[in-house]
Amino acid sequence: MSILAIGLSHRTADLNTLERVAVPATELTKVLHELQQAEHVSEVMLLSTCNRIEVYAVVETFHGGLADVSEVLARQAGMEPSALYDNFYVHYAGAAVEHVFSVASGLNSMVVGETQILGQVRAAYATAREAGTVGRILHELVQTTLRVGKRVHTETGLDKLGASVASEALAAAGDIAGKRALILGAGSMGALAASQLRKAGIAGITVANRTFANAARLAEASTEQGVPSTAVEMTELAAAVAEVDVVVSCTGAQGAVLTEAQVPPRAGRPLVICDLGLPRDVDNAVAGLEHVRVVDLETVRRRMDEAGGVSSARQTARATGIVLDEVREYLASQRSAEVTPTVTALRRRASEVVDAELLRLDNRLPGLDGAAREEVGRTVRRVVDKLLHAPTVRVKQLAAETADTDYASALRELFGLDPQAPAVVASPSATKNEQSNVRNGQSSVDGEGSGHG
Repeated sequence: MSILAIGLSHRTADLNTLERVAVPATELTKVLHELQQAEHVSEVMLLSTCNRIEVYAVVETFHGGLADVSEVLARQAGMEPSALYDNFYVHYAGAAVEHVFSVASGLNSMVVGETQILGQVRAAYATAREAGTVGRILHELVQTTLRVGKRVHTETGLDKLGASVASEALAAAGDIAGKRALILGAGSMGALAASQLRKAGIAGITVANRTFANAARLAEASTEQGVPSTAVEMTELAAAVAEVDVVVSCTGAQGAVLTEAQVPPRAGRPLVICDLGLPRDVDNAVAGLEHVRVVDLETVRRRMDEAGGVSSARQTARATGIVLDEVREYLASQRSAEVTPTVTALRRRASEVVDAELLRLDNRLPGLDGAAREEVGRTVRRVVDKLLHAPTVRVKQLAAETADTDYASALRELFGLDPQAPAVVASPSATKNEQSNVRNGQSSVDGEGSGHG
């Protein structure tokens, strides 16, 4: 079983294609189940942000897993798989681990170094765990991924650059100091937008959200941070738009939230609308209105391409180095873990041989003193343990150091172990219980100091 990462992003697909493939929050569980039920997929999670849709899966074979995941994503988009192939990027095994670590570190983001991606990875994992599509392998991968992402930002200072898609969209909007803004959507992106608006010197904020209580909470928090803010119902959208100079929309809705009818005539007063939704929140007709300018994700992408990114070469190089070091360590630990069931099976086989020989000794020397028998037994076991110690420790070291040799198979061949023995030692039932614990939340994803599992 190996990790497969397949997806498309602002780097490989245009905004229209990303919109079609994007999975609404209400359909995430359904899509996850479709992916896991595919023939070659055993574990899966899906990361969907404003500029990428990625599937991380544990698959039996590369080509089978690729075909299964591509088919589900294409079906979700209402397209043929062949129509999406040119937009996909695919990473497998070690390359997939490197990609996941790089994504969580902000190295693959539209705005290099942004930190929102860590929370998005954590949320994607939580959704998959609740759906029951995460097992031991993805659990360990995500634990390590979150730790690596935090380490990169802590040690390189990428997060100190303070850039995000929201901040870049507002920068494209121009000088907004002293003006009023409307935020559509009160989720994590809405909170980020409020923070960026405060930094830009906005004079007041109005928040509208499908659930009014959430809008009220964000407005209250923003007021506490020093910017007068109010919450309104979505039914009051047109009136709210008429009163502001800037709109930031980030609802995650499947269809347009802001239509032409909800943007009253501006009477010469400019309005900038930052559409950060995927799919887009703002109807295409709005961009044609007089005195209205729409800044969408495509605008941000072009802006970043022209600027050549915001992170320094030194910080990016340092971050890349950390990622590569962590990938090597993770893969080494996984290779070492793979040989452990076979080592356990070997020790169990040795114990069985000792037990059989002691039984034979009892039959040949029935009058042997009990104390003497126990001493003989201890001596034989010590000899066996000492003989096995060095090779079993060394085989784990060798497995960690190189992927060129299948040391588990070599051990099974040398000692005549049953090929099924390691699987029995690994205890499929225990593995299922462990996966059930993960699904039920008994294993936490803290991203703070977790190791490789």
